[in-house]
Amino acid sequence: MLLSLQDVRKTFGGLAAVDGASLSVGSGEVHGLIGPNGAGKTTLLNMISGLIPPTAGTIVLDGERIDGMPSHVVASRGITRTYQNIRLFPALTAADNVLVGAHLRRDAPLWRRMLFLPSAAVEERAAQDASLALLARVGMSGQAGERASNLSYGDQRRVEIARALASEPRVMLLDEPTAGMNPAEVVAIAELIRSVARTGHSVLLVEHNVKLVMDVCDRITVLDFGKVIADGTPTEVARDPAVIAAYLGGEAAA
Repeated sequence: MLLSLQDVRKTFGGLAAVDGASLSVGSGEVHGLIGPNGAGKTTLLNMISGLIPPTAGTIVLDGERIDGMPSHVVASRGITRTYQNIRLFPALTAADNVLVGAHLRRDAPLWRRMLFLPSAAVEERAAQDASLALLARVGMSGQAGERASNLSYGDQRRVEIARALASEPRVMLLDEPTAGMNPAEVVAIAELIRSVARTGHSVLLVEHNVKLVMDVCDRITVLDFGKVIADGTPTEVARDPAVIAAYLGGEAAA
């Protein structure tokens, strides 16, 4: 498995937000992470991406332990993410926001770029071309020069995904990428997630749109009160009594 979590735990003041969670994500796999509000999904992504350290447990990427590494080191190892709340640079264009995501894959040091040396100029042009290609990939080729603050909510989400792809990740962590989107936009994002997996990237998807998760994911892990209550294929998870109870309540499940 490319990404593996074993007995991961995170406590805040004695409260366990994540309580012994284990899951694995294979290469080129779309893996869903679902659960009711407050189940610990975003906390788990924060630990994987290095924003917060786990209290206990291990997180392994391709044989290397990354738990406890700072977020910039985790990103350099090939894990990138989007957030529940959009975090673009509002004054920058869509293309420049995507360009920011490519900084980990650029070789020319800052002093070369500041002196406008030919090698740095060549790399800069290549990065700009790549950012335009990524915007085209997410269906925004005509809005590359638009300031992020002027874009619709759905288009800002697309720019975030393009920016995440710019770092050439091995694993993408998507935190509710379709929040606030209309049905047509959700369909487009679903196809984009599938295309990301087809090109060899792995995706760990946190999403409240259960239909989307069932449609695009190869496997699904379900959290409830910080614990894994189910893990399997979409069909297996949809039929699991514990999952039905978590979403509908024990009486409805019965």
